[in-house]
Amino acid sequence: MPITRRAFLAGSSGLLLAGCSAQTRQLAAPSLAAEPVHLAMYAAMPQERFPLPAVNLKNVDPAFYRTMVDYPTAEPVGTIIVDTPNRYLYLTMENGQAMRYGVGIGRAGFSWDGEARIAWKRAWPTWTPPAEMIARQPELEKYRQGMEPGLDNPLGARALYIFEGGQDTLYRVHGTSEEWSIGKAVSSGCVRLLNQDVIDLYNRVPDGSRILVRQDSSTLVG
Repeated sequence: MPITRRAFLAGSSGLLLAGCSAQTRQLAAPSLAAEPVHLAMYAAMPQERFPLPAVNLKNVDPAFYRTMVDYPTAEPVGTIIVDTPNRYLYLTMENGQAMRYGVGIGRAGFSWDGEARIAWKRAWPTWTPPAEMIARQPELEKYRQGMEPGLDNPLGARALYIFEGGQDTLYRVHGTSEEWSIGKAVSSGCVRLLNQDVIDLYNRVPDGSRILVRQDSSTLVG
């Protein structure tokens, strides 16, 4: 199902959803001790343009660590599939497998689904809040022309821009330093991954990749 104009407008005033910023902090579920493989996976990345600190895995449920899983699906290899109810993003791979990432997703009322494509990708992107968000939060006026990249930028280390029919849906798949938000519904519609995870995804998918976002998990596998 394609993403329609209605699908990416929400609220009684037709709120545009390019904010991608969390509103209310929620505590992460208690986590088990991380294995060495996970400590390495989420280690600091000093080579980045803005050196990334290690992820504090005490703030992340181990169920949302990046992992390869069996994932039989009729979708072609290289498809990005967002399982909104279960807070996972899958990248389909050969032999019925997929790389699975934990994600944070839009709050109730900001959720969406559909089929589109990743028009382009950006490393350390600029974040530009839409006029509707600035109207609600006047303190964002200083970012009307864009917020410079950096560790505090809401889009994080990487962003994948979702278009449908040549039109920007205003949704992004992007990074976050807010580890506690993974597995939660907190953002204004965008799909957020840990920065280390979004870098991994960014390196695996080319421009033009297909993306499916679903609210019903039963439609995702098979």
